Amino acid sequence: MNQYSIVVYILIAILVTNLIRVLPMVLIKGPVKNRFVRSFLYYVPYVTLAVMTFPDMVLTTPTPLSGFLALLAGIVAAWFRLGLFPVAVICCTIVYLLL
Repeated sequence: MNQYSIVVYILIAILVTNLIRVLPMVLIKGPVKNRFVRSFLYYVPYVTLAVMTFPDMVLTTPTPLSGFLALLAGIVAAWFRLGLFPVAVICCTIVYLLL
């Protein structure tokens, strides 16, 4: 890989990133009134975070079973409205104990 191709790749990445951010502002002039589209746009950040986080929670632990059990415990703890820090402590403790 030479210097020229690296610069081209960086420029393409800049172009794609800016298009994703600028295109909605250009195409959508006023407030979004469609209930489905508003709901879709509301949940996109949560879905994106979940898609990036959940596989890593299971696959980065030494055994996938400990990651899966920690994920289940974290879901249960969050269901009971525990905060982010207690949920993280519970998940880390379960993974540590199952090693």
